[in-house]
Amino acid sequence: MKSQILKRDFYTRADTLRVARELLGKRLVVPAPAGERVSGRIVEVEAYLGVEDRAAHSYGGRRTRRTETMFGTGGRVYVFFVYGMHHQFNVVTGPEGVPHVVLVRAVEPEEGIELMKERRPVSTARELTNGPGKLCRALGIDLTFDGEDLTTGRRLWLEETGVRFKSEEIASGPRVGIDYAAEDALKPWRFWVGGNEYVSRKS
Repeated sequence: MKSQILKRDFYTRADTLRVARELLGKRLVVPAPAGERVSGRIVEVEAYLGVEDRAAHSYGGRRTRRTETMFGTGGRVYVFFVYGMHHQFNVVTGPEGVPHVVLVRAVEPEEGIELMKERRPVSTARELTNGPGKLCRALGIDLTFDGEDLTTGRRLWLEETGVRFKSEEIASGPRVGIDYAAEDALKPWRFWVGGNEYVSRKS
């Protein structure tokens, strides 16, 4: 099917967990400076449900310069920097004022793979994008993308691919690296394509 940029109404739905699952199979496109397409198909995500989610940056209504993007209308990009070395790419979901996001944890490379390898030299293709920091390096995503609108087709966007996964093809489990979130750390809000080799963790 012809590629189609996802529209605003895909992102602004109130059910962020559903949006997270339906992001699986969508194509993330981040054109290189020269204009060539660099892309990967999303195979792993994590949902963060805002004010009541102890794992979310916006827990308790925390609103700072860093988190302000999370409070915008769904369809924008939230990028943050961790450990002094890794960027993380998130999709803002829901209506304005509801700070829900979905972290993209892994993609399967599709286009611009040679450029990805230049940006992130690795021994195997799997290592290019099988983690949130890895995919940002390979796709060239940094803090300058924070706040970008995914629906404009300007600097980066998500495309429909026609791929639909059955419920039994999608695995779920606790999110990664959020032990500080108490009981919220156990919620099965990480979703991935079962059996896909680019998923960062298999369980």
